[in-house]
Amino acid sequence: MIIADNHLTGQTITVGGSNWIVSVPSITEAGSNYAGTYESTSNIITLSGSLPGSFLNLLSGGAARVSMHYDVISWNNSLHLYAKRSGGTTNISGICLGCTATINGGTTYIEIPQAVDTTFFTINFTGVLGLGNSVSYSGINVQLQISGVSVTIPATTYNAQIVFTIGPN
Repeated sequence: MIIADNHLTGQTITVGGSNWIVSVPSITEAGSNYAGTYESTSNIITLSGSLPGSFLNLLSGGAARVSMHYDVISWNNSLHLYAKRSGGTTNISGICLGCTATINGGTTYIEIPQAVDTTFFTINFTGVLGLGNSVSYSGINVQLQISGVSVTIPATTYNAQIVFTIGPN
């Protein structure tokens, strides 16, 4: 399960995709271990959303930060989750002088911590705001990785919920 949250009213982050079920092959020989690290498809999660002018004014030419953490449903602390992003586009609407909006960071695996947010990527904005401004972003594909899979971990189903949050950087 995936949750989106925001700190100020107006800005949004929309999370799409599906649950990731890791297929771990059976051990057939004594003394063998699992590969240890497994990856999802490159677009298991997609992120999109918008930043209204009122939020952009607060940034003062800075950036919005997309953060992430996971909440435990049933977990083993020997397992580690990671995420990286690919793609993504921005669109500026309204009257804006010399405005740009770019998506930066998150293109290599970043460990997702438990319960404490860490920065995933930023959406940087520059320019002089005019009337009716907003920035929309879309097509941000997220790939997940899990490491630490081992025969030393009890065989059961483990679940975690990834939470994405957007706010000022």
